Amino acid sequence: MRWPASPRVTARCGRREQVKSPAPLHILAVVGTLTRDSALSTVVGHAMKDWKTAGCSVDVLDLEKEPLALFNPDLTRIQPGYAELKARVDAADVLILATPDYHGSISGALKNFLDYFWHEFAGKLFVTMVASHEKGLTVADQLRTVARQCYAWTLPYSVAFSHDDLKNGKIVSEALKRRVEMMVRDTRVYGELLARQRRADLRGHEPGFMARYKTGANAS
Repeated sequence: MRWPASPRVTARCGRREQVKSPAPLHILAVVGTLTRDSALSTVVGHAMKDWKTAGCSVDVLDLEKEPLALFNPDLTRIQPGYAELKARVDAADVLILATPDYHGSISGALKNFLDYFWHEFAGKLFVTMVASHEKGLTVADQLRTVARQCYAWTLPYSVAFSHDDLKNGKIVSEALKRRVEMMVRDTRVYGELLARQRRADLRGHEPGFMARYKTGANAS
């Protein structure tokens, strides 16, 4: 898969011209299942390869390999490991939220991760992936509700699939391959647009919704 080169930003300093390369889009993929070698992790891994090929930086938080303690508002933020996890979320421009469909809802593991944070999500792009035999529509809607409550953006569609779409750790469904390819492209394109605007809003003085999040950490 070939991608067009990202546009470069040119700035003139006296007589010399400097060319600044934009920072790569940073994606945090949260795999919200505790099932080992799950179909969910397989599809996320497939997308990760394409994002890396496109020049994105990808970090994976696999909750089966990195389980989180149950969120406790009184204790979580002072426990070991929280600051490191927060730094990973702060660094992300895009969050891939991947979950199985449990009773028409998101997994407890993913919900627990989401409970850990709030303003860290503001102005960022959420992308939803659902392992489901029922298209995962209610699951995707719940994640859009979370995004709205946290002032985040979402792609207007989700990637849903079942075990029948995979075989021996590979995607065998052509429809799913096309859907993932579309998601990878849209994540990169709209993620970069929103990340640039988010940074500009945090540096600027206009009264946009990001104004409330102007802190030293966010504006850096």
